[in-house]
Amino acid sequence: MSGGVLQKAIDLASKATEADREQNYDEALRFYESAVEHFLHAMKYETPNKKAKDSIRDKCAGYLERAEKLKAHLRGKDHKKSKPVKEGDSGGSSKKKSGGGKNDQDGDSSSEDDAEKKKLKGQISGAIMMEKPNIKWDDVAGLKGAKEALKEAVILPIKFPQMFTGKRTPWRGILLYGPPGTGKSFLAKAVASEANNSTFLAISSSDLVSKWLGESEKLVKELFELARENRPAIIFIDEVDSLFGARSDKDSESARRIKTEFLVQMQGVGSDNENILVLGATNIPWALDAAIRRRFERRIYIPLPEVEARTKMFELSLGKTPHNLTPRDFQLLGRKTEGYSGADISIVVRDALMEPVRMVQQATHFKTVSGPSREDPSVLLYDLLTPCSPGDPEAIEMTWMDVPGDKLYEPVAGMKDMMKALEHTRPTVNKDDLGKLEEFTRDFGLEG
Repeated sequence: MSGGVLQKAIDLASKATEADREQNYDEALRFYESAVEHFLHAMKYETPNKKAKDSIRDKCAGYLERAEKLKAHLRGKDHKKSKPVKEGDSGGSSKKKSGGGKNDQDGDSSSEDDAEKKKLKGQISGAIMMEKPNIKWDDVAGLKGAKEALKEAVILPIKFPQMFTGKRTPWRGILLYGPPGTGKSFLAKAVASEANNSTFLAISSSDLVSKWLGESEKLVKELFELARENRPAIIFIDEVDSLFGARSDKDSESARRIKTEFLVQMQGVGSDNENILVLGATNIPWALDAAIRRRFERRIYIPLPEVEARTKMFELSLGKTPHNLTPRDFQLLGRKTEGYSGADISIVVRDALMEPVRMVQQATHFKTVSGPSREDPSVLLYDLLTPCSPGDPEAIEMTWMDVPGDKLYEPVAGMKDMMKALEHTRPTVNKDDLGKLEEFTRDFGLEG
């Protein structure tokens, strides 16, 4: 895990003390609590040094103590019986005797509310992707329009906030839709990597659905509260259709309430949603509720890859694995995979890379060779064993069981392996689904 969590905690603590000085106690309390959460994450994953851990622990104790004083003040403020508490005051100088009356009941109710809110926040906090994936824009083949739209919505407002003022505001909701396996979730991970200062909240339907009555909509509200506390923030909801399908009489009361709360929170009614982006992904956009669809201001179609993108995908999928394919081979593979998704191509490559393993497993004869080390090609290795045909003049009858582990020189993947894998792997996207997606794009979408 990178050092970004600790830096985020320090930034939140600075915001907390600044808000505290300006007597914005509500805001200060939120920042103090959020800073402590981030410090605890950092202490667990980023700070092996005992001295640093002790320092963080002391800071957290101070921030928590201050947060408790602010809570006490904010509770008393409603009854106008407490003066504004200044940082450093005891916060407990005006104690009141109580005989179990209304004030005690209010205090108990507030404690229960705080405990419930802390529990909900804990559930949602687990969805934050604290360790950002290392995926760059260049790792995403094709999809130029989608990448430009995401840069426009996320990266540019963070880097050049002065450009997005007045009526020029960044997009608040983007829907990525298209056939399965075309890179929608991969794009979201690239956004998380490239948006260095953003908190990335990756949410699934199970994170927001609860068996307890009324708790699901509270989780939705807490999700947006958490995003506001940690802005700039990106809320990513994969398979968004599973949560927000079209409303009907068959919907349960819980499902209706989740949709209503999400609509209210995404619209920002009574709240400030500045620097918060909701990013959704779905394979069946026509199943979305119309009101939810409208909240996603940009709807970007992620189509099946074109020939150039498919060519690039073969190269990216092979990575640094040894092979003897040429640029011309990659172009031929790109042309031969019309109708394949990125996920389909990945499966083809993985199957092809297993062919050398199968060759080793099935070989009845090996021969002695020398060759460059796989780890360091500048180092030449001798007396290695590689599979060969029984008719080879240097063939030695043996199986892989007889080959020492450090003496195997496995064959590299080649074009023959790729073509064999293509024969066994068919595209997974059917024409009916493509037709529906293209119709949706004509009605509501934007080509990616």
